[in-house]
Amino acid sequence: KDLSRALGSQIVVFNCSDQMTYQTMQQIFMGIAQTGCWGCFDEFNRISIEVLSVVSTQYKTILDAIRANVKSFLFADEDCKLINTNGAFITMNPGYAGRTELPENLKALFRPVAMITPDLRFICENMLMSEGFIKARPLANKFVQLYSLCKELLSKQMHYDWGLRAVKSLLRQAGSLKRLEPDSDENPVLCRALRDFNTSKITTLDMPIFLRLIKDLFPGCWPDPFSDPDFEKFCADMSRKRGLQ
Repeated sequence: KDLSRALGSQIVVFNCSDQMTYQTMQQIFMGIAQTGCWGCFDEFNRISIEVLSVVSTQYKTILDAIRANVKSFLFADEDCKLINTNGAFITMNPGYAGRTELPENLKALFRPVAMITPDLRFICENMLMSEGFIKARPLANKFVQLYSLCKELLSKQMHYDWGLRAVKSLLRQAGSLKRLEPDSDENPVLCRALRDFNTSKITTLDMPIFLRLIKDLFPGCWPDPFSDPDFEKFCADMSRKRGLQ
């Protein structure tokens, strides 16, 4: 999606499932071929093996037409216009339960790109620097260490997220706090962000463990919570007005 945005090309994302039929894929491929846009098929190997076998023939027909540099071609017994900027991209997690192994003739139509687990420490350090933090490297080490320990020591909850998406979200919040107090020590700034923006999602049983981890990683550092008296007063007034505790 980022590549298409950089190139100014339209991309349409499809979340694949075992409910998709060869007719569904046929309509999608016809639309892609006639508009010249890109199609991104997420979790492509969720589609059943019977459908994937037909999909390989469908997509190969489009690729052959692009190679022949024609303006129109016959697709599923219909005359179909072709804009040769179209393309298809697939994502898949091999080895997951309920996933299908791609047929060899379908694999041959796509160029594989292997993905690895992102280096959170490196990403965290660079994002901290971009947010204006000077001590980015030691702070990044503490940040990643905290999230790794939380993942190992806290209970397994559906709403817990210690991955890259949560890291990026919290780093943006830490940057906002840094800009409010640009000359203050950076350790309390990050400590406050990690504590205040995570405590709302931590369960009661996990809270003592979480707070102890923060105190161990930021010894002698326990800044006052960031408060908004006007907002807190408004919430308290509305709670009393509606009879809520």
